[in-house]
Amino acid sequence: MKSYLGILTFVFHVLFVSGLSRNLPILSFDEGYSHLFGNDNLMVLKDGKSVHISLDERTGSGFISQDLYLHGFFSTSIKLPADYTAGVVVAFYMSNGDIFEKNHDEIDFEFLGNIRGKNWRIQTNIYGNGSTNVGREERYGLWFDPSEDFHRYSISWTEDQIVFYVDSVPIREIKRTEEMRGDFPSKPMSLYATIWDGSDWATNGGRYRVNYKYAPYIAKFSEFVLHGCAVDPLYQFKCEAAPTLDSIPSGITHEQRMKMESFRKKHMQYSYCYDHSRYKVPPSECVINAKEAERLRGFDPVTFGGAHHRGKGHHRTRSIQAKASSI
Repeated sequence: MKSYLGILTFVFHVLFVSGLSRNLPILSFDEGYSHLFGNDNLMVLKDGKSVHISLDERTGSGFISQDLYLHGFFSTSIKLPADYTAGVVVAFYMSNGDIFEKNHDEIDFEFLGNIRGKNWRIQTNIYGNGSTNVGREERYGLWFDPSEDFHRYSISWTEDQIVFYVDSVPIREIKRTEEMRGDFPSKPMSLYATIWDGSDWATNGGRYRVNYKYAPYIAKFSEFVLHGCAVDPLYQFKCEAAPTLDSIPSGITHEQRMKMESFRKKHMQYSYCYDHSRYKVPPSECVINAKEAERLRGFDPVTFGGAHHRGKGHHRTRSIQAKASSI
C-alpha cells in the first residue's frame, strides 16, 4: 500500500511540474467559499467561478473558505489591480486566528502595491502557535506584471513542509525542524482572500499611501482549488477526507529546485534569515546560503550587512481582525 501511495505522489509531482495541476478539481466560488466582509465590494461573476474583490474609500473586502483544512494543496489564479497601487495589500492566505486568538497559525501570500511605474512585490510569511514576535517574511519581485493577466499562486502544506508556488515554480520551501516545535503551523486553518489598506507599512515602509483617486482597486480571483483534508470544527484534528492527501506534493523535484534557486537568485529582495538588524542570530529553521547572503548584502548593506550577535528583533503583528479592521 505504501509503495502504491508513493507512486501516486510521484505521478502528481510529474503532472505538477508539467503545469498540469489544473487537473485537480476546480470549484465554483459558492462550492468552496463564502463572503467574509466588504458588503457590495465583493462580486461573484455570472459564471460562478470567478470573483472580484475591491477596495475603495469605504471599505475593502474578502472571502473565506467554508471548511477548515488540516494540510493540503490550495491554489487560485489572481489578476491584481493596475496603475497606482501604493499602500494596497491583496492577500491569499491560511489562518485560524478566529479560533485560536492567542496561538494562531498562518501561511501568507501578500501582494504589496506600488507607485506608478514600479512593480508589485510579493511577500510570503508563516506563523505557528502565535509566534508573531518572529516574523518569517521573504519578499520578491516577479518576472511578469501580475496586473496584466491571471497567474496561479499555490500553497502546499504537509505535516513537515510548506512550499509556496507561483505558476508552476516553487519560490520558497519551509521544512519543519525539531527546534521550531510549535512555530510550524500545525492546526486546522481556513483559506482567506482579502484586499485592504496597508498604507502604514506596505509601500516603502508607509512613505506612499493609498490614493483613493484611483479607486476602486479591484483584485480578480478564479480557478479555486481546495484540495486537502477538511476537518469538522467539533473534532478539529480528525480528517474527513484523508485520501485526498495522497496527491499533495511531499517534496521538491530536482527540476523544481533548480527553478526555485534561479528565481531566488534573480528576484528575492528580502529574507528574515539574513536581517541582522532584527535577528542577531538567525532563527533555528534558517539554512544560511552564502551566495544568498552575499547578494542580499549588496542589495541592502544596512539591513543585511551586520555581524552575528545574540538578541531578538520585533515584528509587526497582523491578525485576521487587523486585516479587516484596518480598512
